[in-house]
Parts: sequence; C-alpha cells; structure tokens
Amino acid sequence: MQQFLSVSDSEDPGSLVKKALALKKDPFGNQIGKNKTLGLVFFNPSLRTRMSTQKAAMNLGMNVMVMNIDKDGWKIETHDGAIMDGDNQEHIKDAARVMSQYVDVLGVRTFPALKSREEDYSENVINQFVKHSEVPIISLESATRHPLQSLADLITIEELGIKKPKVVLSWAPHPRILPQAVSNSFLEWIKITDAEVTLACPEGYELDDQFIDGVTICHDQDKAFEGADIIYAKNWSSYHHYGQRLEVKQDWTITSDKMALTNNGKFMHCLPIRRNVVATDEVIDHSIVYQQAKNREFSAQVVLLEILERMK
Repeated sequence: MQQFLSVSDSEDPGSLVKKALALKKDPFGNQIGKNKTLGLVFFNPSLRTRMSTQKAAMNLGMNVMVMNIDKDGWKIETHDGAIMDGDNQEHIKDAARVMSQYVDVLGVRTFPALKSREEDYSENVINQFVKHSEVPIISLESATRHPLQSLADLITIEELGIKKPKVVLSWAPHPRILPQAVSNSFLEWIKITDAEVTLACPEGYELDDQFIDGVTICHDQDKAFEGADIIYAKNWSSYHHYGQRLEVKQDWTITSDKMALTNNGKFMHCLPIRRNVVATDEVIDHSIVYQQAKNREFSAQVVLLEILERMK
C-alpha cells in the first residue's frame, strides 16, 4: 500500500479486515515502526481519529507528531497560482513538502466547505498533499471520504459473524449541515462485501451516483428497517442541492420502536452523535458504537503496518 485515501488503495480490502482482526488479538507483537515518525495534520477537530491513530502508531513503536493547522500553524493557501497578499501566509505545496521531510508517514484530516460541489469533490487539499509530499499520505477524513472509519466499520461487522447481512445506511436528522464523507465511504467499502445494502433517506438526500451504484434506495425508513441486521445512522446534507438542508416532514430519528422492526439489528454510528436527535438514548446505549470506535485503532494500525512493510 503506497497511500490510503479510499478503498481502491488496498489491493485486497477483505484481507485487510482479517489482518486488522489479527492485530487486535496481538497489537504489540510487531514493532516495525521503531525509529519511524507519523505526522498527523488536522485542519478540523477530531477525537476518535486523533487518539486511535496515535495509539495505533505507538502500538507499532512509532513516534507521533500532531499539528492543528487552525491553532498551531500559519494560515494555508490551497490554490495554485494564488497571489498571496491576504491572510494566508503559507502555501500548501511548501507546507506539505516541509512537513514530509520531518516524518515517514503523514496523515491529513480536512473537511469540505459545502459551498461548491465541484470544489469539494475535487479533493484539492488532500490531493495537494499527495502531490507535494515526499512520504505516503493517509486520509484521516477528506471532503468526500473517511476510509479509516469505513475500514473500522467493516471490522466491526465482520466481528458480528453474520453471513450476508442486510445493512441499512439511514439518514438521520442533525441541527448542523454535515458532509457526505462518512456515508460515501461506508457505501464504497460495504459494497465490496456480500452484504445486502439499502440506503434509506428522504427524497433529495440521495448521494453521488458513484457511491450508490448497485445500492437499493428507499425513501420509507420503516420499510427499509424491516428485517435488517445492521442499521448505520448518519446525517448528511444534500448532494444534488449541494450543502443544503432540505425540508423533511417525517421523523427520521432512530427509536427503539424503529429498531424493533429489524432482525434484532445492531445500531452503528461513527460518533460523535447527537443524542435524542440522531437516535434516542435507549438505542445508543444498546448499540455497538463503542466497539466500532475501538476498532478505529486497528483500522489505523493495519494501514500503517501495510505502508511500513512496503517501505522496508
């Protein structure tokens, strides 16, 4: 593995899941990262991604350096050819090249602005790091994908041991306008398994065609939940009416009554979650979200291991 931006960067995602499960049983058995340094660059806040990736690196014997661009660094200009006579003091091509001289692997987290679909889906920020960095890049979430989260999701689902599970990715309400990255990425990864996949969302919240190709779309949440083994909840803003919050008349909050329609289904969410907005307390407290969060450590560790093995 030369970099990790999406499912396509793994030659065999299924074997990656199995390798991660093996690491979970013996996380400290391979110290391949000794005398290597991981740099983590955050343009946006993080809890699970920051802590799990740091822990994963330390499990492998790596040193870790963390930088919060919005607090610790100069303001970054991200567009080529810009005349830098405003607030942005450093160009991303300079920052990426310099950072990569201090580390062996570089993780980058950035969010979309949700103003221009063309701009966000061009993945300008993370692609600039790929272009100008001298070391492998790992996406800690980008404008359109969150591959470490999705790999952890597949690890969690594999642990359930359900053959050909019925999986529903359900839109849920949220007070803020959120990106499509987690939802896009989850669909991209779950489609490589033998799961039966349904996207449940209000009309107007369908995702980009590249992610929903081959996925059943259902605008009736109750119907989608019937007989499901896994309910994965997430909010996202409209893709086709880009970045907008469309009017939704039905109540899409996930409740115990809705979960009762499932096949004793397990509730998943990437966290953080707005309790009693996205899902009720009872649903969350009887969910597998903490198991899912723990597996973020091993999704990061297996990716780092694959990259370090290639560097030997």
